[in-house]
Amino acid sequence: MFQPLIQFWQLKDLRKRVLVTLLILVVARILIFIPLPLIHTSALKQLFQQNEFLGFLNIFSGGGLENFSIITMGVGPYITASIIMQLLGIVIPSLEELQKEGDFGQRKINQYTRLLTLPLAIIQAYSVLLLLKQNAIITTWTPVALLGTLLMMAAGSMFLMWMGEIVTENGIGNGMSLLITLGILGAIPGHITSLVTAAQSNNSYTAILAILVITFLSIVFVIIINEAKRLVPVAYARRVRAGGSFGSVASHLPIKINAAGVVPIIFAIALLTMPTFIGQFFHQARTPWIAHFATWLIQTFQPNTITYNMSYFLLVFAFTFFYTFIIFKPDRVAENLQKQGGYIPGVRPGKETELYVYKVLTRLTLFGALFLALIAILPAILEHQFPSQSILLRGTSLLIVISVILETARQIQSQYIMRTYDAYNQS
Repeated sequence: MFQPLIQFWQLKDLRKRVLVTLLILVVARILIFIPLPLIHTSALKQLFQQNEFLGFLNIFSGGGLENFSIITMGVGPYITASIIMQLLGIVIPSLEELQKEGDFGQRKINQYTRLLTLPLAIIQAYSVLLLLKQNAIITTWTPVALLGTLLMMAAGSMFLMWMGEIVTENGIGNGMSLLITLGILGAIPGHITSLVTAAQSNNSYTAILAILVITFLSIVFVIIINEAKRLVPVAYARRVRAGGSFGSVASHLPIKINAAGVVPIIFAIALLTMPTFIGQFFHQARTPWIAHFATWLIQTFQPNTITYNMSYFLLVFAFTFFYTFIIFKPDRVAENLQKQGGYIPGVRPGKETELYVYKVLTRLTLFGALFLALIAILPAILEHQFPSQSILLRGTSLLIVISVILETARQIQSQYIMRTYDAYNQS
C-alpha cells in the first residue's frame, strides 16, 4: 500500500510541489502566533466566546484573529473580494465578457481581485479594531498606534494572499483553501481538550461518545452529498468520413447536488452577524431609543436564539439557489451544447434543452439547499442537546475541511497519473 507513496515521492517535480506547500503552511502557522500590540489577550478570548461575527472572521484568518496576530485578517479580505467580483460579473457586461475569455480573462479578474483586497483589508481591519475598542480590549487608541496597526494587519493579509497564490501555482491544491483549512484543523486539539475536560468535570462520557458518533456520521454524510451528482446523458453527432460509421458519441453532463459549495453559508453568516455587529457600536448611544434598539438587536440575533437559527436556515436555503444559478447557467449550457453539436437524447436543442437543464438543476438544488441549511444549524442543535460540551467541527468548518481535502486528493492523484503516464509513454 506504500508503493504509490514511494513512487510519488521519487518524482522530483511532485516532491518539490509538496515541499513548497508544506513550507508555506508551516510559515503561515508560525505567523499565527506572532501577536500585534494594543490588546488584552484574556479579554479578547472572552469576547470570542460571545461574538459570532469574530468567530466567522477567525475561520478565514486561519486562527490569527483569535490571537490578534500579524495575519489577523487572514485571507478573509481576499475571499470577500472574490465573492464581490463574482457578483459584479452579473451586472457589469465587461466583467462577464472577461469570464468567457478563458485563461486571459481569469488572469485579469484575479488582478482586479488582488487590487480590491487591499482596501477591503483596511476596512475590515478598522472595523475589527473599532469593535475591540468598544469592548475595552484595545489598550491604546492614538493616531500613530492605529495607523501602524492598520498597516500591519493589511500587510499581513496581502502577504498571506501572496503565499496562497504561491501554493496554487507551485504547490499542491488551492492555496487559499489550504490556509483556511490549516487554521480549522489547528483548532481541533483545543476543542478535544475542552470536550474531555467538560466530560471529566460532569462525568458525562456518554455525551462525548454521542458527539463523536454524530461528528463521524456528519462527515460521512457531507462526503456523500458533496460528491453526489446527476449525470445527464449527452450525445454528440459523429462526423461522417470516408470509411467511417454513422452514429453518435455518448457522454454526460455532471450536475452536482451541492454545486454552491460553502458560499451560501458564508453569505448567510455575513448577513446574520451584521445586526449584532451594528448593535455593538450603538448599544452605548446617548439617545435612549437607539441604545434600546441596539440592545434588542444584540439579544435577538445571538447564535443560541430561535430567531437566529430560523433566519440562518432560511438564508442558507435561499442563498443556495441564488448562488447555484449564478455559477451554473442553464441558458449558457444549452448554447454551448448546441455549438458543439451535442444534444440531450429526447430533448430538442435550444430552448427545450435550457428548460430541461433548469428543471433538473432546480430539483437537485432543492436537496442541496436542505442539506446545507441542516448542516449550518446542526451545531446549534447539538449545543442544545449537549449544552456543556464542545463541538469539534461546525457546519462551515466541516464543509470547508472536507471539500478542500477531497479536492487536494484529486489534484494529487491527477498529477501523479499524468506524470506516470508520460513516463510510461516515453519508455
